[in-house]
Amino acid sequence: MKKQKGFSLIELLIVVAIILIIAAIAIPNLLRSRIAANEASAAGSLRVYNTAEVTYASSYNSGFSTDLCSLGPPATAGTTPTMSAADLLDSVLAGGAGGTACSAGAMTATKTGYFFTYTPSSTTLGSAVTYTISGAPQSVNSTGIRFFFTNESGVIRANGTTTASVSDAPI
Repeated sequence: MKKQKGFSLIELLIVVAIILIIAAIAIPNLLRSRIAANEASAAGSLRVYNTAEVTYASSYNSGFSTDLCSLGPPATAGTTPTMSAADLLDSVLAGGAGGTACSAGAMTATKTGYFFTYTPSSTTLGSAVTYTISGAPQSVNSTGIRFFFTNESGVIRANGTTTASVSDAPI
């Protein structure tokens, strides 16, 4: 009788089938983990926005910023922060694309699968009296499920089906 060297085709097919079954079980859990991480990052980003707005208002003895770029870093590194570039947010949250400096008037930012939209309202004397910030997933059910909202009250709210608003439950 000859000695068999290596594995038979059936043995290899069984191993491949087992690997595919394990992957089918693990991949949906990995996707849910990524969605949960993106949502946690979005809620954290809204908290950072609220903190930056309060710091901006108290530092410059004025209302809230008129755009996200006003909260971001100065265009030139090492420059003293001013009311138009307060250095309270990183360039990504301030609306800079790919970590580049933001452009004046930036009202949107993108981070970890979420779009953030800043809306100042009741602008007087170059400052906003109130503001709202909403966070929406870039791709619903892929980068996130919940929509987020916050305003000058500092309360972060979420909605699982549509754009969140002031009437939604806080998180």
